[in-house]
Amino acid sequence: MTKVELALLTEKIIGAAIAVHKELGPGLLESAYEACLRHELMLRELRVERQKELPVIYKGITVDCGYRIDLVVEDLVIIELKAVERIERIHEAQTISYLRLADKPVGLLMNFHVTKLVDGLRRFAHVLPK
Repeated sequence: MTKVELALLTEKIIGAAIAVHKELGPGLLESAYEACLRHELMLRELRVERQKELPVIYKGITVDCGYRIDLVVEDLVIIELKAVERIERIHEAQTISYLRLADKPVGLLMNFHVTKLVDGLRRFAHVLPK
């Protein structure tokens, strides 16, 4: 997928998230936003996996540490959802780590506990090895 196509995909995802936020507003649990965003993305004919397992590879062995990615869209974009007062560095670090471990090109961190969703969005890119 080209950078332009990836940018269009993330734009579509963000549009879906904004639609969910406009409908529900802030103040709900993360799980509610996750379920509704998954539904909205599927309405937009995107392939979505919810609570995808994320094993850790350590010295050549796969270790199930219980990590789960909230949403994976088109097997390219990971979405980490939050419903918190503000995004902290630990949330950003978590998203970046998931992005690297999952070996996906783009990660979106979305905090739904804001007045305008654009204020709660962070986009991260991961350069994939060739």
